[in-house]
Amino acid sequence: MRLVSLLPSATEIVYALGLGDQLAGVTFECDEPASARAEKAIVVGGLDTRGMTPREIDDYVHGRLAAGGDLYTLHERALAELQPDLILTQDLCRVCALPSGQVEAALDYLGCRARVLTLDPRSLEEVLDSIQAVGEATGVPGRAERLVGGLRARLAQVAVRVAGQQRPKVAVIEWVDPPFTAGHWVPDLVTAAGGIPVTGRSGEPSARASWADIAAAEPEVAVVAPCGYHLADAAEQAGIAARELPGVPVWAIDADGIVVRPGPRLVAGVEALAAALHPGSAAPAPPGALRRVA
Repeated sequence: MRLVSLLPSATEIVYALGLGDQLAGVTFECDEPASARAEKAIVVGGLDTRGMTPREIDDYVHGRLAAGGDLYTLHERALAELQPDLILTQDLCRVCALPSGQVEAALDYLGCRARVLTLDPRSLEEVLDSIQAVGEATGVPGRAERLVGGLRARLAQVAVRVAGQQRPKVAVIEWVDPPFTAGHWVPDLVTAAGGIPVTGRSGEPSARASWADIAAAEPEVAVVAPCGYHLADAAEQAGIAARELPGVPVWAIDADGIVVRPGPRLVAGVEALAAALHPGSAAPAPPGALRRVA
């Protein structure tokens, strides 16, 4: 089966299922594993935001969407030349990837008969279900069951370690300028890590807020997890949160690696959050995952 992934989390799932050799095409953002972007055909392009500030990125995104423009470019002919059997895409967030409807329209135009599997998890449980769905669609349900079983076992280990501990109130900030609070599966990560999410609701979209709104939620811990950024950049941006939330412990986390992409590494995000919230009980955070800022 020839596979094409149009979102980074799906690429991670494909490799976690041992199907990397069947993956023919990816997006310019599919950087985990690094070989995906280096060795596969790039069928989706977009703006290189390196060097742009969070405010400039936010202005660009909202300007493009308000004007009815697209944030991504589907290289239709390149996609057709790959002759895929299965394309993995999403409809959850126009900022994250191409919507499935645009992909299906292109396939109709090109006469390509590939199946399109849309992955739209809105909770941690649905992320695990989406891994199983990819396994079913690619003919390896047993591998998916084993992968999900292993992830559930790790979550259970965290639950045992934090059981009986006081659960601090946690604000996860997905963007700092302007501030957005994290939604969808991120509140589930906080809950699984032994915290109480106070600025986002499970299954609901991330939402724009003010720093006053976040402070009013009285978080005992703030975690800065800016979408699209790894730990070093998250730590730099976390300085804004530290200034705006005086007296609140602020942590930066590898957002792009273990928080905002709905794939297998979210469990590492739970483990890292547990290490921040319960340092005396939880296992240490994975290297490069977490940094105390204030």
